[in-house]
Amino acid sequence: MSAELQMSSSSDVVEFPYRAVSRAAIASVVFFVLAFPGLIPTFSPLLILTAVGIAAGIVGFRATKQFPDEYSGGTLAKFGVIGNALLMASGIGLHTYIFMTEVPDGYTRIPFYELQQPEGMPDIPTRFAYDIDGDKVFLKGYIHPASGSGALRQFILVPDLGTCCFGGQPKSSDMIEVTVTNGKNVKAGLTKRKLAGKFQLNRAPQKLTDFDNNIFYRIKADQVR
Repeated sequence: MSAELQMSSSSDVVEFPYRAVSRAAIASVVFFVLAFPGLIPTFSPLLILTAVGIAAGIVGFRATKQFPDEYSGGTLAKFGVIGNALLMASGIGLHTYIFMTEVPDGYTRIPFYELQQPEGMPDIPTRFAYDIDGDKVFLKGYIHPASGSGALRQFILVPDLGTCCFGGQPKSSDMIEVTVTNGKNVKAGLTKRKLAGKFQLNRAPQKLTDFDNNIFYRIKADQVR
């Protein structure tokens, strides 16, 4: 009698269900990458994205814990939370240190907006400009492209990239004529510049070839970075 090898028709089926990677976990890592350039002072506002990245990572991690059969990406979410938190802390610490140490001895930090007239107001020097006339000041701004290219010894400084590149003709109170002293020069470009020098209010404005508006403010710059 021959023995027959029979196989069960109801063999167990092993299932490998597909689990989607949590979108929130992925988003957390994406925000980390987007925020990383925020370590550079010019792009420091990008650091705000780390807060969004932390929130997204927390949401993603919770999803993987509450619905383990549906979502994967718990490790990715953890990386997003920790990475964004470390980036936020290091970025804030770095920029705070730079802010506290960037003003040279003997100079006073002034905000550019104190020299600007609000929209709708007459385009004239501000009261603050009269108060600091002749003072040694430190401020930041951008070189207007109309100042030229290459190495510059004289250029027009404006407060932001909007005024610099997308705002058309800047107002007189949006411009500072900078002259670099000690035989130095500055390479033209769209990076934010730090200047230290003597501020002068031009009480008899003269028109420049490349600008339609008069120049109210001047700085004899000892240092440009």
